[in-house]
Amino acid sequence: MRRALTVYTRRHVRIGWWSLLGFLSLGAVLELLHGLKVGWYLDVGNETRRLMWTLAHAHGTLLSLVHIAFGVTLPLCSDRRASWPSIVSPCLFGASILLPGGFFLGGLFIYGGDPGLGIFLLPLGALLLVVAVFLIAWRAVPEGPHPEPSKLKRPASPRAPGNDPRPAQPAQPAQPLSSKPGDSPADDEPEIAGKRKRKQKHRRR
Repeated sequence: MRRALTVYTRRHVRIGWWSLLGFLSLGAVLELLHGLKVGWYLDVGNETRRLMWTLAHAHGTLLSLVHIAFGVTLPLCSDRRASWPSIVSPCLFGASILLPGGFFLGGLFIYGGDPGLGIFLLPLGALLLVVAVFLIAWRAVPEGPHPEPSKLKRPASPRAPGNDPRPAQPAQPAQPLSSKPGDSPADDEPEIAGKRKRKQKHRRR
C-alpha cells in the first residue's frame, strides 16, 4: 500500500501543477479578451458568459491547488493499509472536470441571459469535491495522543570547547624539581650565614 500512496502522490502533484498552468493560461486569455474589448465577451448581453468563464477559471485554479495539497498530505498518512485514497483520487478527478467544465460550457452557450445546459454538471462536481475533502480531513492525519511537555526528554547536546559557561581556572605555575641538595632555599641558608661571618671578620681586621 505504501507504493500505491507514492503513485497517488506523484500523480496528483503532477496533475495539480499542469492543471494550474492551464487555468492560469485561461485567466490570461480572459484578460486579453477584456483588454481587446471583444464584444462577444464584454457586451451587456454576454455578461452571463463573462461570469461563467470567470468562475470556471477560479474553480479550476482552486482545484489544482487541492490536487497539490492532497499529494503533499499523503506521505503524512499513518495507516499505510488505508483504502480511502482510492476513493478520494477519482472524486478529485471528477470534481476537477465537472466544476470548471460545467461553468465553461454554461457560458459557451447562453439562452437569453441564462447559462447553458452545462450548468447541470455543477451539483455532481460539488458533491464529489465535498466527499473528497471530507475523507482527506477525516482520514489523512488522524489525531493521536500527544506527550506532555514535562515528559519530553531533550537529548544532551555536546558542548564545544569555546562554549563552556563555567569560568576557566587560572593555570598554576609549575614548581621546579630539585635534583641537587643545594638547589632548594633551605639548603642555601648555611652558605649565606657563612658569607656574613667572613665579611664581619674581614671588617674587624
